[in-house]
Amino acid sequence: MRVSDFDYSLPEERIAKYPPDNRGATRLLVLNRHTGSVQHARYSNLEAFLGHGDLLVINTTKVVRARLFAVKQTGAAIELMLLEKHEGPQNLALYRGRLKQGDRLLAHGHELIVEELAGQGVARLSVEGIESVHALFQNYAEVPIPPYLKRDAEAVDRERYQTVFAEHPGSVAAPTASLNMTPELLLKLEKGGVATAGMTLHVGLGTFLPIRTETMEEHVMHREFYSIPARTIEQIHETRRSGGRVVALGTTVTRALEHAATRISAFSGSDPLVGEADIFIHPGYSFQTIDALLTNFHAPRSTVLMLTAAFAGADHLRAAYREAVEKRYDFLSYGDSMLIS
Repeated sequence: MRVSDFDYSLPEERIAKYPPDNRGATRLLVLNRHTGSVQHARYSNLEAFLGHGDLLVINTTKVVRARLFAVKQTGAAIELMLLEKHEGPQNLALYRGRLKQGDRLLAHGHELIVEELAGQGVARLSVEGIESVHALFQNYAEVPIPPYLKRDAEAVDRERYQTVFAEHPGSVAAPTASLNMTPELLLKLEKGGVATAGMTLHVGLGTFLPIRTETMEEHVMHREFYSIPARTIEQIHETRRSGGRVVALGTTVTRALEHAATRISAFSGSDPLVGEADIFIHPGYSFQTIDALLTNFHAPRSTVLMLTAAFAGADHLRAAYREAVEKRYDFLSYGDSMLIS
């Protein structure tokens, strides 16, 4: 398969530019990946499609404020986009403008120092007058909403471009499949015998980007730090033993669980499994950990679309997407959802 096989026509009016008035008041397309059959439902009725003994794995990452404007000593404006957290301090940023090592930038009364140019438009920063680069961004930066929304971040995004279970700061993009989940729905699932388990993957800007190569082999995946607690791994094993399904809430969860699949299978410790997920999942991949995927509708030529196609089957997914466009589903981060099982 070529990257162009994952292009499709997405009408601009089908892109949800804002979240729904009420979180979770969205539609749900249910796709049987074995038969290709489709059902149309409401997200709030998700419990009808998950059963007793299933395990829903969620991503507890928290989106940080990541877009900051600074000024060089020459007066030139520099736009900075903080990159996702890895194991060290969160102090790497993409920059737009001209920088060199040693440059000093002024931002909201604080001085940023360019400690190193790391290549590909990335700078390593330090800051004076505040405890850390991360703290400076959290105090003054904007919410990093996706560029395809074609608008600046607004007050509504501070709450709604964040999941209800966000706990561990570090992402610069939301695990968007989780944006429709509500505490009320989690409670309904629990009452129906569906357990929930947490893990963390810090989502990077690469999740937004279309693949710019024409062949799969040429594409280099971005790396994202993850941590899977021992208790979550125990729950996965318990679910397997009892005959339940491991349901990934989103492609971020899927990438972490599949990247760590071999270690999960052999796990017997008490410390979390940590790693840097750079796994590129596309049709032909054999899934080892997940049995169902709850996700949203993805952009053309994106790695997350290819992951979804790998799980659903490319032909089944194309047909489901065509039907979703025809039935006026809302696409991308703030849009409707899809359950594939």
